[in-house]
Amino acid sequence: MTFTKESIKQEVHDKGVEFIRLEFTDMLGDTKNVELPIEELESVLENEAMFDSSSISGFSDIQESDMYLYPDLSTFKVLPSTVDEDPVARFICDIYTTDGTPFEGDPRYILKRAMKEAAEMGYTVNVGPEPEFFLFKLNDEGYPIKKMNDRGGYFDASPIDKGDKVRRDIVRTLKKFGFEMEASHHEVAMGQHEINFRFDDMLRAADNIQTFKSVVKDVATNHDYHATFMPKPIAGENGSGMHCHLSLFKDGESVFCDEKDEDGISVTMKHFMGGILKHAPGIAAITNPNVNSYKRLVPGYEAPVSIAWSHSNRSCMIRVPSTRGKGTRFEVRNPDPTANPYLALAVTIQAGLEGIRNKVDPGAAETRNLYEVHDDSVPTLPTNLKEALTALRKDKVLMNALGDHTSSIYLEEKEEEWTEYSLQVSQWETDKYMNK
Repeated sequence: MTFTKESIKQEVHDKGVEFIRLEFTDMLGDTKNVELPIEELESVLENEAMFDSSSISGFSDIQESDMYLYPDLSTFKVLPSTVDEDPVARFICDIYTTDGTPFEGDPRYILKRAMKEAAEMGYTVNVGPEPEFFLFKLNDEGYPIKKMNDRGGYFDASPIDKGDKVRRDIVRTLKKFGFEMEASHHEVAMGQHEINFRFDDMLRAADNIQTFKSVVKDVATNHDYHATFMPKPIAGENGSGMHCHLSLFKDGESVFCDEKDEDGISVTMKHFMGGILKHAPGIAAITNPNVNSYKRLVPGYEAPVSIAWSHSNRSCMIRVPSTRGKGTRFEVRNPDPTANPYLALAVTIQAGLEGIRNKVDPGAAETRNLYEVHDDSVPTLPTNLKEALTALRKDKVLMNALGDHTSSIYLEEKEEEWTEYSLQVSQWETDKYMNK
């Protein structure tokens, strides 16, 4: 929907809105917000809302902490009562400095740079994300405990699936945000769920992922559950991924489809995949951004470990669904929902565009079960966060995609996370080695 300043003022008046929530995303992918009383709407619409960014991850130092929140009018929404009982309206914002220029560390701005580069090459990119999540029970004090909401499995029905009512309320709420919903179902692991919504352009897809995660958590709380997007919350169970379906268009037509090709896919699509596969180790540092991410990327749990592509082989990082025509696309299977969607899409798209420019060959489609291949014939994704960070640091394309500010701070932050993790001694280690 297209909003103007005047139409926003009218809707705010008609619905009795009392507060304006200004949302943005920090470097690590967490949604932040500040609320202003409705009397400040005029200054918000004139881009005069200022905040102190010095305590926001990946933003600025104390001496240059003042930033401005510029609301994206197209993201205006009066929040449904399932998200907030009070009359509150929301904007997703871009971050600007005091001299009126975009803040180079704003994840949304970093994705916009990738979109601009695609546009300069004549392309628009559509993204269809599939974030999965777990529902856990709460204790008497309202804190999550390690007990899933059910013991259901893939596509199970009620009463085995005890998350159906939660998912329905999530779907209802998302529709009020303007989402075009497709399907919802129980996933493979106990307590694991998936809700699918329609693809959109890169920026809207990233915005939608952030809105989706907020809605899932809010609605789950209303049902006395805790929703987590942690990639691997339970040992021995499948983890949660965020598969991303990518398609490329020029002048309204798919550039991925080629009916003359044996596989029905174009050379451009192969080069785009080739670029992503080439830069996969460094991309993983962004798409799989924490220590726990790599507990999911292991053989045997439907998560990819091999840097390869296929038509139906889920052991590969990239899978090409059978749909052709305008629906021709490929699915990048390694991202997980803890990734900052703006940064994850920015580095993925920049790698793909670099693949087109340099005609990077992705190799032949894999037909083997790569979980059972134990030689060096197929490269694999990093096995831990440290390996991914090392690959990112060496990858000039990805470092440029992030920009000097974000790349340096991100690496520093994540290196600290790895060091903190390395100092821990787990129960498994105690059980395994105490008597050696």
